[in-house]
Amino acid sequence: MRLQRTVAGALVTAGLALGIAATGTTPAAADTAFGCGYPQVCFYKTQADWDARRWTAAYKDVTSYFQNLSSGAMGAKWVHNSRNDDGALLRFSSGTYCLQPGWSWQTAPGAAGPTGIRIMDSPTC
Repeated sequence: MRLQRTVAGALVTAGLALGIAATGTTPAAADTAFGCGYPQVCFYKTQADWDARRWTAAYKDVTSYFQNLSSGAMGAKWVHNSRNDDGALLRFSSGTYCLQPGWSWQTAPGAAGPTGIRIMDSPTC
């Protein structure tokens, strides 16, 4: 548990440079956490959507390219990766961030949200 907290802290610290924060769930909980059914990467436009476990857009296809986000995903407050073994590479105007399986991402206050997604056939993107 201590290692998990240390790794999570390092990810959050690194992510703050992109204006993001990440949290994790256990692999068993990854299938349905936050209303996001397996095998999807779900986007939540507002804090109220996140709190209600009501996603506003979801992606599930592994691709070799970035997909531009729909209006339901663009500017999302939260993103959750319910996949068990595939990472979701989130694209930002300032770079990319790998959202690992079972992890969630939150936009930092005042930061721009993701502009694209590429679901990878690798847990570490």
